[in-house]
Amino acid sequence: MDQAKKVRPGTLLLSAAIGLTGGFLLAIPLSRSLTTDAGAPPLLPVSNPFSSWSVFDSREILVLGVDEGGGNTDAIFTLRVEGGRTSITQIPRDSYINSQSFGPVKANALYAYGGLDAVKSELSRLMDRPINHHILVNLNGIRTLSDLVGGVEVDVPKRLYYRDSSQGLLIDLQPGPQVLQGEDLEGFLRWRHDGEGDLGRLARQQLVLRSLFGSMTRPENLVRLPALIQAAGQNLDTDLGAMELGGLITAMGITELETERLPARPFYKDGISYLDTEWPVYQNGRNASDSSGQRYPFLY
Repeated sequence: MDQAKKVRPGTLLLSAAIGLTGGFLLAIPLSRSLTTDAGAPPLLPVSNPFSSWSVFDSREILVLGVDEGGGNTDAIFTLRVEGGRTSITQIPRDSYINSQSFGPVKANALYAYGGLDAVKSELSRLMDRPINHHILVNLNGIRTLSDLVGGVEVDVPKRLYYRDSSQGLLIDLQPGPQVLQGEDLEGFLRWRHDGEGDLGRLARQQLVLRSLFGSMTRPENLVRLPALIQAAGQNLDTDLGAMELGGLITAMGITELETERLPARPFYKDGISYLDTEWPVYQNGRNASDSSGQRYPFLY
């Protein structure tokens, strides 16, 4: 199993400082090229020691959002910075996976069964690209970040009400545009008690990701980034080092956000509700078949 390490406050401060410095250095050559007068002597080139991080090597990073107990996976997505974009691919947590190690399971059970190694191994196979790094964050981290940036602006699509006394959970939201913080934001992210189920929750997570990304990259919050990252760090585990975190922060700060969700449709197998997800590995020409050669789209 991967040895995920809790990020220490000192490491987070160093990472944020590196990221901000890298972002400023990346901006220097551009600002000079825009302000140099025609015919003026060319400026000496600025060597940017962070420039090789600006695409973060196109590495795929697994991001898992877990509940406070750390057992349930409430959000699964991969993150990649490449070609001027930060690309986030959401993976439905109820996706059916015929795991090579555990047999038929839902995607959100992989972490409980085999830890980060199992999740990265299965998703690397199904996404058809290597996933070598991870960031594990619990809901407290999302709540802390949203509170520090003044909340997350979302348009709540409909009345959301649900009470679970065993978990101490109350979700009580009215429809319409509003700023969500704390428990209200957590309730918006976790809600799935309607006919839309996991697919509806993915859509709401996408709204929050877009809004939070926009808030984090506003100038007034970029200068507070060290404090924001340090506060979230108590709820963050990762195998990225300080320099790598700094590179990721730099790269995300100068790119456009692009989110997508793997297409999926609900189905039942042995009385259990799953999602038949269209994994890239099968879109790229590799199929799942039984012994007769008949393809079953959900037996991945």
